[in-house]
Amino acid sequence: MAPTSVLISAGGRVQRVWFRESTRQVAESLGLAGWVRNLDDGRVEALFEGPEEKVAEAVEWARHGPEHALVTEFEERTVGLTGATGFAILADDGGGWRPPEL
Repeated sequence: MAPTSVLISAGGRVQRVWFRESTRQVAESLGLAGWVRNLDDGRVEALFEGPEEKVAEAVEWARHGPEHALVTEFEERTVGLTGATGFAILADDGGGWRPPEL
């Protein structure tokens, strides 16, 4: 399986429903690298990096999110590999470390 990197954003009821922690758990269970963070506009954004098949599983999960989420908007795009290692929950969009522009 070739490695790939996909950036997603999910909107709707996606904050305060354990979306980020659930995303981290799913990504780690699939052996993926990347990150997830809340955006100031109420969306959640995540980068999944790893084998195509495993990334596709994570993206499909994110389309629905955890039990109490209600995803009403979803975008995904393939981006260049970042070389990420591990999977992190980043500071919200309002401050802290920011990933490079993809």
